[in-house]
Amino acid sequence: MSSENTPKPVRTVTCPQCGSPAEWSPRNPYRPFCSERCKLIDLGAWASESYRVTGQEPPLMDDDS
Repeated sequence: MSSENTPKPVRTVTCPQCGSPAEWSPRNPYRPFCSERCKLIDLGAWASESYRVTGQEPPLMDDDS
């Protein structure tokens, strides 16, 4: 048997929104999400600024400089 004819196993990842398995292949247009619903929920969280990157406040500028 040739390895060229053997189909590759489909890689699955965990959906970052709901935790269910999601196929990581061109057949899943919503990857890394499992569905359009999970993708839109995540997009809404970014749009409403629910996700934030933590960091320090920039130093205040003096009026004298």
